[in-house]
Amino acid sequence: MKHDGRILMLLLALVFLAAVPVIHGQTAQQQPPVTPESQPGGDPIRQLNLTPEQREQIRSIREQSKTERAAINERVRETNRALEAALDSDNPDEAVVEQRVRDLAAAQAAAMRMRILTEIRIRRVLTLEQRNILRTLQQQARELRRDRLLDNSERRQEERTRRLQNQRNGLGPLLPRRQTPRRRF
Repeated sequence: MKHDGRILMLLLALVFLAAVPVIHGQTAQQQPPVTPESQPGGDPIRQLNLTPEQREQIRSIREQSKTERAAINERVRETNRALEAALDSDNPDEAVVEQRVRDLAAAQAAAMRMRILTEIRIRRVLTLEQRNILRTLQQQARELRRDRLLDNSERRQEERTRRLQNQRNGLGPLLPRRQTPRRRF
């Protein structure tokens, strides 16, 4: 669930970047429309084809929640530090740790609530077609993340297998094995 939130935030960040004026003085109206079908793996912001009005509305939504979002994120960091401090003590008190966990959970819930409310407001700005494109992009991002996790898992398993094959009992030197069998007399 934490990774899904990261993907969602990445896509939202990409949507928000569209609110920044396009480099070299070009506007979205001067560029030909780009669709997901015509350029797979292309720029997600361009794939959404946001109008200048939509970009301005999204920029406004982000500005409205900027200070509250910063305060909530700071609260998450502080409660996380407090939990780590409680755990790092010489004799951790379970009641204190449990309270720190509840505080952290509440702070994380507030952060999630803020992200979701911001996303809802942004989605209201998008047309039905743009929301469908956004869903497709999010699905592609989830699949990419899943594929990366599988690749990483497979690589770790291969590495583990190689280490186990190369391990010896530690009593003698590690010498390469002979290719030819030994002769018995």
